[in-house]
Amino acid sequence: MLDDLKILLRLSRLARRYWTWMALGGFISAVTTLANVGLMAVAGWFIAAMALAGAAGVLVNYFLPAALIRLFAIARTGGRYLERLITHEATFRLLSELRVWFFQRVEPLAPAGLQRLRGGDLLGRIRADIDTLHHAYLRVLVPVLVAFAATVIVAAVLSLYSGWVSALVLAMLLVTGVAIPLLTRRAGERSGALVVETRAALRTALVDSVQGMAELRVYGAVRRRMLEIDSLAGALGAEQMRLSRLAGMSEGAVGLCASVAMWGTVLIAVALVSRGTLQHAEVPMLALLTLASFEAVGSLPLAFQALGETFAAARRVFELADAKPQIASLQTPSPRPLDASLTMRGVRLRYAPQGPWALDGLDLDLAAGKCTAVIGPIGAGKSSIVRVALRFWEYQDGEIRLGGHELRRYQPEDVRRLIAVVSQDTHLFDTTILGNLRIAAPQATEQDLVRATRAAAIHDFIAALPDGYNTYVGEAGVRLSAGQARRIAIARALLKDAPILLLDEPAENLDAQTERAVLEAIERLMVGRTTLLITHKLAALQERVDEILVLESGRVVERGTHAELMRRGGRYARLQDSLVEAS
Repeated sequence: MLDDLKILLRLSRLARRYWTWMALGGFISAVTTLANVGLMAVAGWFIAAMALAGAAGVLVNYFLPAALIRLFAIARTGGRYLERLITHEATFRLLSELRVWFFQRVEPLAPAGLQRLRGGDLLGRIRADIDTLHHAYLRVLVPVLVAFAATVIVAAVLSLYSGWVSALVLAMLLVTGVAIPLLTRRAGERSGALVVETRAALRTALVDSVQGMAELRVYGAVRRRMLEIDSLAGALGAEQMRLSRLAGMSEGAVGLCASVAMWGTVLIAVALVSRGTLQHAEVPMLALLTLASFEAVGSLPLAFQALGETFAAARRVFELADAKPQIASLQTPSPRPLDASLTMRGVRLRYAPQGPWALDGLDLDLAAGKCTAVIGPIGAGKSSIVRVALRFWEYQDGEIRLGGHELRRYQPEDVRRLIAVVSQDTHLFDTTILGNLRIAAPQATEQDLVRATRAAAIHDFIAALPDGYNTYVGEAGVRLSAGQARRIAIARALLKDAPILLLDEPAENLDAQTERAVLEAIERLMVGRTTLLITHKLAALQERVDEILVLESGRVVERGTHAELMRRGGRYARLQDSLVEAS
């Protein structure tokens, strides 16, 4: 219970910008509910009074009650519209604020802090879990405030006619608005949490299955995957069925309480009529007023039942939002780089506290304007150099200096502004070629774009497309070949025009002809830049390299120029010989 209260308080703090909208929505909702209660009460009295007057042959002033009925009817209709408009406007604004807030909290975690999450799970937290949080305002806060106001006013009005009626109705309203919701909340808490968890697992499985459909079909695993998804869907349906049954029971209990209150009111009112303390026309008025008053509390059991799902979603959102990023922003501005150099001394990095060292005492000297190549087998730690240099991961030991200053003195964003990266895994977004290029330089002119794509040897291909630069590339660049996607990445790096260039296996997994074209584009990209080339084969770029580092198990085992290393006949020479034999 204390944990739930903390969640509600935290949600209220996040929503403080919209308290005016929320308060206005709650006020109009309360007015609308009371207008409906008043409409039913006045209509009941008016119909009964007119019937009695007609039977007795006496005149009755029907102008005032008729005007009240019109007033309440207009207030109810207009209020319902305004209430929906304002409460949903407040909700949508709040959800928008929450999504921006959540993205701002999650963005510093990438990639190190998000490695344990799958794409479908992260998407579910951003979308479905935050959507679920609207229950806290729209289905709990507003109904609770309306129920409280309506209960107090209804009990006060009824007390003017009969204390017994007021006490009976107040008791039934408290049972409906407090006892039943609390019981429903407790009964539905576990199922609500399981719905959130199972829905997240189902969404993740579906996303993974769609993304890996080709592999599933190749290995004949589609049916097994379908059975897993069907099992998750069945589990989700079972929990939703439990919640539906609970909702039906709670609605039945609300109806029972309303009926008890109404018939109790009728019996007490009839007794008061027989004593002469109540008029005949006031009996249906009190009965209908009592029945209508339960509209104010009737939604609370379902609202509290949904709290289990709301709190579970909130915990998933806050769990990620409260995670501490590996690389935190600094309070001080970054130093001004003295040059475009990058040096590492005794750098050690591992991805888990008890895991193996990905970098184990790495030394690297990358002077401004020079090119250093790091080669080695898969798993030697080559890509870890890129991750640590870009401040995606924190290194545990050693020192890294960028532009003559300790790397940790820079804001992470400033480090990435100084470095451009081209790798075999460069991501292309599901937008146009133009949109993907302008990620690096939003203000780039058409001349800048053409100059960069010509240098990357991709302009002619783009120009030949029916939509040119406005051609959509598809998710992850699926409509482009690997070589075309790689050259767009090179053009993007050219547009960024950073002084330091990191090339992480840029020509990997390409056919010979495409590889030559990509390498030629890379050569143009390297001109005038400090370059770190990470690969397991140098191919045509070896003549452009000033120093070569041979990496194994996170350590430098050899270093020197191509000619020096070949003369030594060590690991580098053997690696080159094996590549020649393989080709």
